[in-house]
Amino acid sequence: MAMVCLSDFEAYAKKYLPKIAWDFFAAGADDCCTRDENILAYKRIRFRPRMLRDVSVMDIRTKLLGTEISFPVGIAPTGFHQLAWPDGEKSTARAAKAMNTCYIASTYSTCTLEEISAAAPGGLRWFQLYIHRNRAVSQQLVQRAEALGFQGLVLTADLPYTGKRRDDVRNGFRLPPHMTLKNLEGAFEVCKMSPLDPSVTWNDIYWLRSLTHLPIIIKGILTKEDAELAVRHGVQGIIVSNHGGRQLDGGPATIDALVEVVEAVQGRVEVYLDGGIRKGSDVLKALALGAKCVFIGRPALWGLAYKGEEGLQDVLRILQDEFRLSMALAG
Repeated sequence: MAMVCLSDFEAYAKKYLPKIAWDFFAAGADDCCTRDENILAYKRIRFRPRMLRDVSVMDIRTKLLGTEISFPVGIAPTGFHQLAWPDGEKSTARAAKAMNTCYIASTYSTCTLEEISAAAPGGLRWFQLYIHRNRAVSQQLVQRAEALGFQGLVLTADLPYTGKRRDDVRNGFRLPPHMTLKNLEGAFEVCKMSPLDPSVTWNDIYWLRSLTHLPIIIKGILTKEDAELAVRHGVQGIIVSNHGGRQLDGGPATIDALVEVVEAVQGRVEVYLDGGIRKGSDVLKALALGAKCVFIGRPALWGLAYKGEEGLQDVLRILQDEFRLSMALAG
């Protein structure tokens, strides 16, 4: 079967992944309204294409906090990559480096930060952090990431508790016995996620700042009010995100929330977006509305499920080609 677009990879993953793994990756919270709206919202946005613009040469490179990437699509933090492919996050890191883009490694990786670093030395990597009640665990993770050459710290702000994902409840989702959250060394039982600290506030940005020299990017912002607070608390970047619709059902699609965040920030920090990107034209829509770069979550996992590192490179290459074509056709 020729893999022509991202939905081909989705169909492959759905067919060949174990049901419990597919359901975990696909899950949204409650009725999945926000998950589905992330995709539907793009379909309502229209281009105003311009003609006769000389599109014979196009430069699709951009920079994330000063570091150049080949095109404005990175890999969002998602957990448990070994559910999709045996090499897990090592394959993800290698694919990101091969395509010269940014990979945000999750706290809930099934490979250690050391393994991820060693798999793709010199690649652009950020580390995504959940703050746990045991602050020493979080502090150690941040300091390990910095020592290993990760170049940014992404604080996920939208998970004080885990959203209700019905299929995971029905399936009694657990990681298979041969997989562990390598960076937490069995510190807690993954599915209850009770060690997450629900008391985290904006003041904890200052605590993180005291631990590291890394730039701090805050992920999960959906309103102008929180965007203002993020700037005020000295973060370097914002990822407009609703956790792929896995947390609060009934929130806005990220592409719809993007505009008010961009207006609030007024260029003081870089603004990125994840959620619902399925085509190169979606990337162009996000950039036209003010995002510096987008990050893909589920499509990266579909690529891994297809052929590991090679499959993920295919997904990124298709997005890259579609993005370039959309730019040209829109003038």
